[in-house]
Parts: sequence; C-alpha cells; structure tokens
Amino acid sequence: MTDQDWQGKRVTVAGLGVSGIPAAKVLHGLGAVVTVVNDGDDEGSRTQAAELEALGIAVRLGDGATLPESTELVVTAPGWRPDKPLFAAAAGAGVPVWGDVELAWRLRGPGAAPWLAVTGTNGKTTTVRMLASILEAAGLRTAAVGNIGVSLLDAVVGDQEYDVLAVELSSYQLHWAPSLRAHSAAVLNLAPDHLDWHGSMAAYAADKGRVYEGNQVACVYNAADPATEDLVREADVEEGCRAIGFTLGTPGPSQLGVVDGILVDRAFVANRQKQAQELAEVKDVDPPAPHNIANALAAAALARAFGVEPRAVRHGLRAFRPDPHRIEHIADVAGVAYVDDSKATNTHAAEASLAAYDPIVWIAGGLAKGATFDELVRAAAGRLRGAVLMGRDRELIREALARHAPEVPVVDLDRTDTGAMSEAVREAARLARPGDTVLMAPACASMDMFANYNKRGEAFADAVRALAAETD
Repeated sequence: MTDQDWQGKRVTVAGLGVSGIPAAKVLHGLGAVVTVVNDGDDEGSRTQAAELEALGIAVRLGDGATLPESTELVVTAPGWRPDKPLFAAAAGAGVPVWGDVELAWRLRGPGAAPWLAVTGTNGKTTTVRMLASILEAAGLRTAAVGNIGVSLLDAVVGDQEYDVLAVELSSYQLHWAPSLRAHSAAVLNLAPDHLDWHGSMAAYAADKGRVYEGNQVACVYNAADPATEDLVREADVEEGCRAIGFTLGTPGPSQLGVVDGILVDRAFVANRQKQAQELAEVKDVDPPAPHNIANALAAAALARAFGVEPRAVRHGLRAFRPDPHRIEHIADVAGVAYVDDSKATNTHAAEASLAAYDPIVWIAGGLAKGATFDELVRAAAGRLRGAVLMGRDRELIREALARHAPEVPVVDLDRTDTGAMSEAVREAARLARPGDTVLMAPACASMDMFANYNKRGEAFADAVRALAAETD
C-alpha cells in the first residue's frame, strides 16, 4: 500500500501497549483516521490514552467490544483472542483484521529487507538473537525484531536501512498475519501452549505453520519433532524452496547436525550427498546445553539459507551471549552450581532444561496454565536429587513426583510472600551435594507470585548471591 492509500482511511486499533501505540502513531502519521479501543480503563491506560490524544488520535477506554462506526480496517494487538466480540463485529461488517506484523509487512517499501523468521513453542528469542549475531558477523546490517521486544513497525518505517531482519514471531502474531511471506523460516518445536487462546492444539500448530507460507529459499524444521516437518509438507511455498532439517545427531543430506562435537552443514554445500561443511564447535555455543545447540543449528540454517559464509556462523555464535534467565549460571556455592531458567514457563521448556544437568535439585511451580506434569517428571526422575516446590499449582507437580519419582525428597513451600524464593534456595542448598546443580526451571508461569519471569529470576539470583555471601 502507498502512503496515499492511507489518507483518510478509518482504522480501529485494538489495544494499547507495546504494539497498539506504535501502530496508532504510524497509521496517524500516514494520514489515517485512527481510533484506539481498549478493554481496560486503569491509570496506566489513561496515561497512554492522553499521549495519543495529544497527537489527535481518538481513544475509547473500557470498550473493546464495539466496532467504531465506518471502520475500514482493524489492526489488533497480538494478544487479543480471536473470539473477541470486536472481531465478530468486524467479520459481520466485512472489515479485515490485521495484526501489527501484518501491518509492518504491508508497509514495507520497494527493495525492503527480507525477513528470516523464527517461531516455535520454546527457544525463539535465543535463536533470533543468535541469528542476528551471525548476520552481523557476516557484515550485514540487521536487527533482531518482532516478538523479541523491538517493534517491527519501527524497523520497517524508520530511517535505519537493513540488509535483512531476524524476526521472532509468536503464534498470536502469525494468526493475524495472513500475507506474510518470509525469505526463509524455522519452526523450532511444537508443544501444547496457549491452547486457551487458540482453542486446540491443531489450531495452535496451524498458526505456527503460517510462518512457512510463501517461503522463498528454505523451510527449516526440527528433525526430532516430526510435527514441524509436517507443517513444512503442508505449506504452500515458492518453487525451489527447500526443506532443511536440523538434528543433534549426525545430519543426513539437506540437514545440519553435530558430528564429534562439531556443528556441520550438509544442506548448503556443493555435494550434500557426500560432503559436510564445518560451521562451529559445540563449545562455541553459550551455554552448550542440548536444546541451545538445537537453537544454534536453526539459526545457522537460516543464515546459510541467506548465503552467509561458514566463518561468520562460528564468529557469530562465539560473540553471542544469552539473555538473563535462560539457563543462566548464577554462582557456584559449596561445590553446587545454581542455574536460573525462569524463562522455562511451560513443561516443554523445563524438560529441555532438566535434560542438560545431572544430578539436579529442582525448584519448580507457579501457574500451570492447564498443563500436566507426568511426562515431564517421568523423563527427569533419574536425574533428580530432590525438589523444592512453590507457587499456586505446586500440588500438581508434587502429585506427579509421587507417582513417578516417589524416592525423590520433596519440600513443599506453602507461602507466596516475597521471602519464599529465599527459603526455596536455602532448602535446595540443604538437599544438594557437591557436584549437583540447583536448577530453577519452574515449568509454570510466574504471575501468581511475581510480575513476570524476569522478576522471578531476579529473586532467585538475589537469593543465591545472599547464600554465597554467607558461605564465604
């Protein structure tokens, strides 16, 4: 769409916040007549509304259900569920609904930077940041954008010019992005998550699979997760686009994998039937946990699909440093390692984290979001020295431990105050022996006790450092 197409166009933006406000400002700047609707009417919403109203943007607080009169387009925040009355009203009126990603895609100008897109249940942010590091090592102008916290709209309409964008996309964002067509894309893994929003696992997987639609060069899938390969088979891609797998084992043709501690490429080489190209060593990946090696392979596959040389993959992975609260080593205290994986907010992420250490004293619990824990506990039982449980739904984990690891000692903390994490760390230290890892991989969301997983991770780190200070 050209700038002229937006002049006078009546657009309703659904939701304030990190996506709604930039969308409203961009559309207003293009000449659209913008009305923002928002369910909430609290102090924070009123402050945000005042900022937009000062620019001449209309805001309706406390009414996110009614479609403003004469609306020609709805642009929604990704978190708004598809069953919201506003969207039913839009459908009834024949009004299209876009997400902020769709808007960004439509606003790209001629010669715009191609997108390398990443989605999956877990590992998206780490993989996208690894990918951006590799692209930068190749001398390309790039940025990690999307669900990672940097607005795609800012990247698309800003003054900075890019050669390629590394784009993290959630299932919510993909649901509202029907025309997105990436250069290449990866689905890292699929496990039940956000089913209350999508309605079913099939719908969740279908939204994830949208990332492959129209891919030009490569659809990257996880060879250990057949559901991701199924999504590739179902996708309508451009002619010549290839299916590229990644595996923690020896790769076959058209795959990337690991051989004797070396990350190798058998996909983007002259003779993939007989040759493999060394990319990096396992020790170049920080931390070298199995699921993080998988993230590195996915990032490398997307970079190689874009033509990046092997040496840039190595340099980019070496330069990469993970975000906090993702299998982050906090300290060693009395011979015990303390690791913060507060970002493990579901069972799939916790399973990957638990598989990286042995033996473990596990700190877990929080909001289960409808999850069950039998499969997780069954897989980890042989690695557990003990468990310390906290949070609202800790009983579900305790019951799974009783069924599948009855010999593992369990400490059940029946408290949700600010000192609970300190007690959890002390109880874990009591159970641990030298050589063990105390791992906080909650397998649950944090909002029953903490504002977010970052605050939960910070509380863990503070408690560990306090313990270390007492031990010195």
